[in-house]
Amino acid sequence: MIGPELVQETTEKISQIKDRLKATRDHQKSYVDKRRKPLEFSVGDYVLLKVSPWKGAVRFGKKGKLAPRFVGPFKIVEKVGHVAYRLYFPDELNSVHDTFHVSNLKKCLAHPTLQVPLDEIRVDAKLNFVEEPVEILEREFKKLKRSRIAIVKVRWNSKRGPEFTWEREVQMKLKYLYLFSDVSS
Repeated sequence: MIGPELVQETTEKISQIKDRLKATRDHQKSYVDKRRKPLEFSVGDYVLLKVSPWKGAVRFGKKGKLAPRFVGPFKIVEKVGHVAYRLYFPDELNSVHDTFHVSNLKKCLAHPTLQVPLDEIRVDAKLNFVEEPVEILEREFKKLKRSRIAIVKVRWNSKRGPEFTWEREVQMKLKYLYLFSDVSS
């Protein structure tokens, strides 16, 4: 190939690449435009605030990987401009600025009064919920080929409501001896 033919072929290839890129970009844009929902909130709505666990000094009670991604719910007090909102914060968050862009907010779908206070939840060192047994309801023996295992039916005080499980009597006596004071052997 010589000069003018090389330039002509290169120009055609460049225009072909540009056309393909434009077609791909238009296809992706139409896909996004159909599914994009404009976020709009009104005064009085409740929203969750997106927080980053790595930025800033306020960690909202937890550190590192266990930090929540969203905190709240918070009430919208005022709309500032087209895409910013001012939130009402409790007194313990007075060091946080109260105006946020709409991209940092998420609609709160649950009613704000249904929020479980974090003070009532007890968690042990392995991050399991601590649930205490209330009473022993029944006692049975599980028969195996060469042995018998004493098991008891235990009622637990669970946050989800009454919960019953069958546990080994020996293990329950080691942890919760006070439950066996009124049960006859």
